[in-house]
Amino acid sequence: MDGPTTATGDERSAPVASRALVVVPALNEAPSVGAVVQSIRTDLPHADTLVVDDHSSDETAYEARRAGATVAQLPCTLGVGGAMRTGYRYALEHGYDVVVQVDGDGQHDTRHLQELVDGLAHADVVIGARFAGADPYAVGRARRGVMLLLARVLSTLLGVRLTDVTSGYRAVGPRALRVYAENYPAEYLGDTLEALVIARRCGLQVVQVPVRMTAREHGSPSQGLLRSAVYLGRALAAIGLGMVRRWSCEPAGEVL
Repeated sequence: MDGPTTATGDERSAPVASRALVVVPALNEAPSVGAVVQSIRTDLPHADTLVVDDHSSDETAYEARRAGATVAQLPCTLGVGGAMRTGYRYALEHGYDVVVQVDGDGQHDTRHLQELVDGLAHADVVIGARFAGADPYAVGRARRGVMLLLARVLSTLLGVRLTDVTSGYRAVGPRALRVYAENYPAEYLGDTLEALVIARRCGLQVVQVPVRMTAREHGSPSQGLLRSAVYLGRALAAIGLGMVRRWSCEPAGEVL
């Protein structure tokens, strides 16, 4: 398996955390969230698990607790970005150094958790990337084209080759944790694309490691030319917002 893809230049050599928290944003994931929590505890046993229940109408919170996770229940639905901001703030307040995001639907293969955490030895943000050599991942031709275009745009902005900028399977280290606890965007696609723009503007180093993912168990991704075109427009808007908004960056406390 290929190692992390990283930018050229000085590496940050950020220490791998002594305390890690896996955050699972979940909305109506009762059928799968218990198994996800159990697999996290098996594959990254030294980490704690926080399930952020995004105001589910099913038994997501119950199943997560039954599997051994701590649960934060939101009073209204905030989306993945809002749920992750809750997770980042919880991690910062409780003394964690690393946060790893894992979807509650079982799409993310938790056997890669340690690889993501290990990647933080040389970066602030580590993306678990499909299309990077670990395993083929089936996706429609139109959507795949959009994802390739977005990967090229973000690769140019960040100065590092990335292949899967919409992946939500990521780990962040201490510097990125402080930035994201303050700034993490809640809008659609902000939690993936805009978050990378924030990393670039705050001087955080981003790398990727190849991972396997399975097809989502609930819902369906956008397919077809029209939906893919709409998706592309919204994605480029998210990137543009990230470039013009003002962000508070650590450790210097600058507003960029």
